[in-house]
Amino acid sequence: MNEREARFTRLYEAHYRSVFGYVVLRVERQAAEDVTGEVFAVAWRKVDEIPERALPWLLGVARNLARQSHGATDRGRRLVDRLAALTDPADRDAADGVIARDQALAALAALSAKEAEAVTLTAWHGLDPAEGARVAGCSRAAFLVRLHRGRRRLARTLDPPAAEPAGRPTAASEARPSAAAPAGPTVRPLVNTEKP
Repeated sequence: MNEREARFTRLYEAHYRSVFGYVVLRVERQAAEDVTGEVFAVAWRKVDEIPERALPWLLGVARNLARQSHGATDRGRRLVDRLAALTDPADRDAADGVIARDQALAALAALSAKEAEAVTLTAWHGLDPAEGARVAGCSRAAFLVRLHRGRRRLARTLDPPAAEPAGRPTAASEARPSAAAPAGPTVRPLVNTEKP
């Protein structure tokens, strides 16, 4: 095996599952295998041009091939629909971990397609914002906005504020200073809601 073949083999073994996981959320399962195969066919032809950190490059190729092979119709909802399908009640198990997974996937499916893509590229695939922006085909700033909004919406969905019984003061109303009381220190939320 020559060096080129060895590099491709390492690339394939290290990234096949990640590429397939990315593609299967965007196209039908049968088509995902074909698209993933096409990604690695392109990688074979361009193995000498692939950067050292190959996953962002591979996912960019995967995104382009998925878009080309399946047209532009309904492209915006395909990711969200695939995520929602992962929470099908027929596939659920009784284990607590599966319930938590289903809740997380349902929350992720509630995001817009662009927000869900930004969150999955960073959280599931480990890309930094610059790499994620290249894969998503947008500027780094736009990607950071999508990521910020997606994370904020996920946090709100997964950890909603607890409802207080009627007639009892809420923590927020107790924390508000009255006109006679001096203002105390500002309480910051646990989730970062500031713009990037």
